[in-house]
Amino acid sequence: MPPRTSKRRLGDVLLEQELVSKEQLDECVALQRSSGQSLAHILVERGYLGEEDLVITLSEQLGIPHIRVMNYNIPKEILREVPESLARQYLMLPVSVTGDVLTLAMADPLNIMALDDLRMLTSYDIEPVVAVESELIQAIEKNYGVGKQSEALYHELVGDGDNGGGVEVLEEAKDIGDINSLEAEAQDAPVIRLANLILVNALERGASDIHIEPFEKTVRVRYRVDGILEETKNPPKSAQAALTSRYKILSGLDIAEHRLPQDGRFRIRFKGREIDFRISFLPCYYGEKIVMRILDKGNLTLDIEKLGFEEQPMTAFLDSLKLPFGMILLTGPTGSGKTTTLYSALHKLNSTDRNIVTVEDPIEYELFGVNQVQTMAHIGLTFAAGLRSILRQDPDVVMIGEIRDEETGDIAVKAALTGHLVLSTLHTNDAASVFTRLVDMGLEPFLVQSSVAVAAAQRLMRRVCPDCKERVRVPDEVLKRIQFKPEPNAPAPAFVRGRGCNRCKDTGYRGRLAVVEAMPNYPDLQDLVLSRAPSQKLKEVAMRCGMRSLRQNALTKAAKGETTIEEVLRVTPMD
Repeated sequence: MPPRTSKRRLGDVLLEQELVSKEQLDECVALQRSSGQSLAHILVERGYLGEEDLVITLSEQLGIPHIRVMNYNIPKEILREVPESLARQYLMLPVSVTGDVLTLAMADPLNIMALDDLRMLTSYDIEPVVAVESELIQAIEKNYGVGKQSEALYHELVGDGDNGGGVEVLEEAKDIGDINSLEAEAQDAPVIRLANLILVNALERGASDIHIEPFEKTVRVRYRVDGILEETKNPPKSAQAALTSRYKILSGLDIAEHRLPQDGRFRIRFKGREIDFRISFLPCYYGEKIVMRILDKGNLTLDIEKLGFEEQPMTAFLDSLKLPFGMILLTGPTGSGKTTTLYSALHKLNSTDRNIVTVEDPIEYELFGVNQVQTMAHIGLTFAAGLRSILRQDPDVVMIGEIRDEETGDIAVKAALTGHLVLSTLHTNDAASVFTRLVDMGLEPFLVQSSVAVAAAQRLMRRVCPDCKERVRVPDEVLKRIQFKPEPNAPAPAFVRGRGCNRCKDTGYRGRLAVVEAMPNYPDLQDLVLSRAPSQKLKEVAMRCGMRSLRQNALTKAAKGETTIEEVLRVTPMD
C-alpha cells in the first residue's frame, strides 16, 4: 500500500541512505525548480546517482516492488486508464488493473501530486511500483507512440545547430528569392528541428511516405508504414507556413508560390546513408498538402531472385530477360513495387556489353552503368521525345518509366520490333489487361501481339509478424470460397495470423512482400489478341496454359505462413 510514500520525499530517503550529499541534493533541487525536470532525472543525469541504485533504494525503503517495465506487454484497455499527457508529464505507466486497484509503474513513486491527480481522474486505488527511468521512457513511447523519445533521438542524431547536425542536407536550393519573412521563419532553428524531426521519425518507423495535411485548426502528419497510413503527433498549426517554406527551400522550389502545385526532391544523409525524398505540394483549402516519397538506396534490393516471386512468375520473368528483343510490361497501382522490380531487372541486365538507357519521371534511384534521362515536360522532353532520342543512341535495352499515351506506346512497340528489349509500366488491374489497354490506346492489335513478350501484374502484401504469428485452422468451405487450390506434392498448408505484439505495434504485420502474376505471350493468346478479345478471356486461356494468377500466388504465400488470408483478400482480386 502507498501510505508510506505520502510521508517521505525522495531527497530525504537518499540523504538517509547516504547515496547523495547535502550539497549535491541542494544543487539538484535548485535545478529542478528552474528546469521543471524531475529530481531523480537530474540526479542521474549529473552522475550523482545510478539508475539501478535509485530504483533499488526506493524499492527497499518504501517497501514496494521494482519491475523491468520493458518486459510487460500492456493491453490497450489498461493504457486507456491513464491519459498519454499524464503518463508523459509524470513518467508513469499503467501496468495492470485488479478489481479497484491500478498498478502504476513510476520513476518517482514519492510524487504525491501525480498519485493524487490519477486517483481523482480514475477513481482507482493506486498501487505504485518503481521502474528505471530510461526504461520507463522507452516503454511509454512503445505503448503510447512517438513523442519525447523521438525528440531525444532527434537531439542525438541532428543536434541543436541550425544545419540540423546528423541529418545533413546534401542538395538544397541556392537562390530562393527575396521573400524575407517566409525565408526567415523557415530558417529559424526550431523550424529546422521540427522539419528534421518529421523526417527522422519517418525513417525510424520504416515509412515509405510522409503526408503533412493542413486543416482548419490542425496540421496532421501521417506516415505510410507497410502500405497503411498511421497518424503521429501533430505539429502546431502556427508552424504550418514555416514548415511548408522549409521543405520548399530544401527542394529548390518557389516559397512565394502557394496557388499552383509544385514538385521537387532533396537528399539527406542519415546514419551514414544517403536518402532521397521526392516531394509534392498540392494547394488545398487550408494550405498546401505535402507528400514525400522516401527513396532509401540502403533498403533497395536489386537481386531479382531475392524479391520472393513464386516459381511460375519468376521463371517467366527471367526467361523474358534473356530475349534479344520484345516488351516486358509491368502493371499495378502506385506504390506496388513496380519500380523496384524494374530496377532489379536492369541490374541483372547491366553488363559492359550492353548499352542501357532509361527515360523516367522522376529518376528514383541512380544505377551505375545505366544512362538515365529525366523527363522535363515544360521544355518538351516528354517520354515520347526522350524515347525518340534514345533510339538514336544505339541502345540494347530501353526502360520507359510509364507508357501513358498512344505516341509513347507506338514508339515503344516499334522499338521492340526493331531489335530492342523494352521495359516499361502501365496502369491496369491485372496482366491480361495490358494487351487490351494497349489496343484501347490506339495501337494496332497485330503490333501488340508481335511485340509484347510478357505482361506482369504486381502487388505488395503485408508480411505477418514473425514474433507473434500463430497457426490457425481454416475451414474447407472458406478455402473453397477464396479459391485456394493446393499445388500437387506441396506440403500441407500452414495458415497463420499475427496476434499483435510490441514489435509490430499490435497490428500482427511487419514488413511487406511482393506477389506477382506473369503472363507470357503464349501462342494460344495470339489469335485472341488479334481479334480484340476481352481481358477476362485472355486470362482464362493463359491460366489453362500454365499462368498462376495473383490470387493463386498470394494464397501460396499464405499457405507457407508468410502472410494471412485476410491480407490476400485485401490485396488480390478474385479470378
